[in-house]
Parts: sequence; structure tokens; C-alpha cells
Amino acid sequence: MQTLFQTDLSLDKRQGKVRDIYELSGDRLLIVASDRLSAYDVVLPTAIPGKGQMLTRLAAFWLRWIESERICRTHLISTDVGLIPDQAWAGASVTPEQLAGRITIGKQCEVLPIECVVRGYLEGSGWKEYEQNGEVCGVRLPKGLKRCSKLDEPIFTPATKAEQGEHDENICADQAAEIIGSDRLDTIRAYSMEIYLRASAYARQRGIIIADTKFEFGIDPADPDGGPILIDEALTPDSSRFWPVQSYEPGRTQPSFDNQFVREYLETLVERGEWDKAEPGPELPEEVVRGTQDRYAEALRLLTG
Repeated sequence: MQTLFQTDLSLDKRQGKVRDIYELSGDRLLIVASDRLSAYDVVLPTAIPGKGQMLTRLAAFWLRWIESERICRTHLISTDVGLIPDQAWAGASVTPEQLAGRITIGKQCEVLPIECVVRGYLEGSGWKEYEQNGEVCGVRLPKGLKRCSKLDEPIFTPATKAEQGEHDENICADQAAEIIGSDRLDTIRAYSMEIYLRASAYARQRGIIIADTKFEFGIDPADPDGGPILIDEALTPDSSRFWPVQSYEPGRTQPSFDNQFVREYLETLVERGEWDKAEPGPELPEEVVRGTQDRYAEALRLLTG
């Protein structure tokens, strides 16, 4: 697979951890999914060939599915590279062929500065917080849960949106309401929970547990009273924990289809004192690159095949 680490088009640009974002006319954005990989909020120097195409295909699948289920509106307009204006290619570092399958054209929105995290299982920062005080983001949980335990009901655990190089911070619902207002929080919490519940049921039938996931929402400046719409990606291995149904067993870490495979490798470097989870990130060996490719491809096959 061809690798694409970075793009430069003749358009106004801002760069995220994984995506290059360009402004188009008519309040639209061009979002290009590169093959960059982020772990612990650090962009690693090693790309995963084809990752951007797999993420784009899966994200577009879910966004269309969410709209078809009439859960909420999304920002998705098109994934057609032919809609990129001609002037964007003047002096560009990439060709239309290189961007085919990697682009999303979406509605430009005012981003609500809250990560909407929904957890159906206890892992990651949620598990660490539960070990310390029996809560996750102010939500009290039953005693005696194990690592990766399935929760009786999914919980909504918001987080702040961090700038690149900084870490998201888990917050409680009251803090989130102070940031965006209680009415908007109620709306995006309801959307997030419904998307998670329906998508989890769909994925489980296809062999994947969605342990947790995060969503982002925005307000359309042309329709400020129209309510929040889902933006960015949704339900991909970059924004979710995907576990195989067949091998699930609480009380231990789970095999995964997401970049947990990379994080586990990086943790071995941390334990050996070879990395401190700060910039610059370490290079990834070939077996980790191939393993990550295989996991992303299998998740895509199971969910969309």
C-alpha cells in the first residue's frame, strides 16, 4: 500500500494529529486522512500504509449509517476527490490519485469543545480511575468490577478537547455543562448514547465489541438553532476500542482491532526507560506496522463486508 504522511494543497490548512484539514468555499471543509498514527497524544514518526483510506471508508460508512438510522445529522457531504477545486492542485505536493479514498468533504461547524466519550466496558483511563475511587468522571460504579468488565448500562464520560501535544482531561457532566451549557450537553449526551447503543448492537452481530468510543459535535453557523451535528470521524479504530467477541474475557486486557496493539508495544519501551510518552515519538518496527494494518483491515472487513 502507498504511504501518505502529509499533504500540501493550495488551500488554507490546519493540521491535526492524523488529518490535514483545508478550507473550501461555501462553508465546507476538506479533511484528508493521512497514514500518521497518534498514541498518547504524540504523533509517531512511522506511518501505517493505507491507514487513512481504511479510516475514511469506515468513518463514511458509519456517518451514512447514523443518518440512515435517523439518529442525528452529520457533517458528511461527500468523499468524492473530484469535488476538490482545480486551484487546490497548483503547486500541490500530492495528486488526486494519491488522495482518492482518503478525503471527506464536510460541513464547516463551530466545534463544541467537549469530547463525548461513551463507555460500555471498563478499560483505559476509566479503569484506572475506578481502581482509585470507584468512579469514572463522577459516575459511581458497583464495587468488585474487573478490568474490561461489561457495565450494566453504558455511561457518558465527557472530556475536554486538548490541543495537539497536550492530553485530553476527563471531566464530570457538571463541568461539561459549564463549558457548553446544560441544554447542549443534554442533546449531545442523548445523541452519543443512542449512537453507541445502536452501533454496538450492529457491531456485535458482526463479531466486534465496541468497548468505548468518542464523538465530537458542532454547530452549523448557517443554522445556529438547528441543534448540534456529528462531526469529524465516528466509530473507527482511532476513536474507539474494538475487541473480538469470541475472545472476550473480563479480568485481563483484550486483543483488539484498534491501535491498542501499538500502545502495548510503546508501553514496553516506557518500562525499559526508552521513551517517556513525550515528543518525539519512537519509530515502530515492521512487525508492529504490519500488525496494525492487519487489525484495521479486519475491523473494516467485519463491519462493512
